[in-house]
Amino acid sequence: MEHRRLGRTGLRVSSVGLGTMTWGRDTDELEAKEQLDILLDAGGTLVDTAASYSEGASEEVIGTLLREHVHRHDIVLVSKAGVRTWRTGERPSVADASRGTLLDTLDMSLRRLGTDHLDLWLVQVPDTTTPLEEMAHALSVAVSSGRTRYVGLSNHPAWVTVHVADLLKAASQGPGLAAVEVEHSLLSRGVERELLPAAAALGFGVIGYAPLGRGVLTGKYRSSTPPDSRAASPHLRSYVAPYLAQVHQGVTEAVATAAAGLDRKPVEIALSWARDAPGISSTIVGARTPAQLQGALAAEDLRLPVQIRHALDEVTAPPMGYPERF
Repeated sequence: MEHRRLGRTGLRVSSVGLGTMTWGRDTDELEAKEQLDILLDAGGTLVDTAASYSEGASEEVIGTLLREHVHRHDIVLVSKAGVRTWRTGERPSVADASRGTLLDTLDMSLRRLGTDHLDLWLVQVPDTTTPLEEMAHALSVAVSSGRTRYVGLSNHPAWVTVHVADLLKAASQGPGLAAVEVEHSLLSRGVERELLPAAAALGFGVIGYAPLGRGVLTGKYRSSTPPDSRAASPHLRSYVAPYLAQVHQGVTEAVATAAAGLDRKPVEIALSWARDAPGISSTIVGARTPAQLQGALAAEDLRLPVQIRHALDEVTAPPMGYPERF
């Protein structure tokens, strides 16, 4: 598997990473171990988690694997903070990027993971109630204290990302804003309007997630909803539902057509497109089962022909308005 520099940093990441959102809930420890082995055997290194995933259980599973199965230095470990969660059913989760919550969450993540540092630590979602200066200072403290090697943002708009990059640069501590993690697939290309150009200009890396359109681009929902799929899951149904709308069916069919023409599977087409998209350092695949991950990684040898990539680009091009079209 190809390894790429994350922006202008010295950190190198595998072109495909492993997402762990379902670990500790829909994916048990044994399946998680198999998935990690599949990633490592394919040459991958990037493992992505968050304190909010399965209410911390995802990090606990990874911690067990690091303690009993793999060496810490064999993986590039990414986690996220900034979502305040409570036990299931108590209260809804809320964004909280305050200094205290971020640093407390980081410490809890490190304890669950059983490591003294992360390779990359991200603020997971925007918090409109916390000043960006306060959030940026927490990121600086995390680097200067050695608890993480690099920091960044996830799911933030371009203007916030650029401002935080400026704040970190002014702090003159550490490597500054190293990366962003954002959704990017043939069904979600909005980051191409402003965020990807900002990354190219300022030098931070971009990690894409949900390259399979939350599973929709695999074609599994073309005729019905499988009972064991995320769309049928009580806690993930709302995550998949937006991409099951009729407006997205044309893209799903275009991917299926490309797959038939190349004698490959739709999952391979979707992953290959996202992995090799301009400006993307790595793309994260989240699989519920080892078999699903194995099927996605079958795309490793696939480089889409120029004509097919161009056709998919045209079908899914994000609308450009004022002023970004200039």
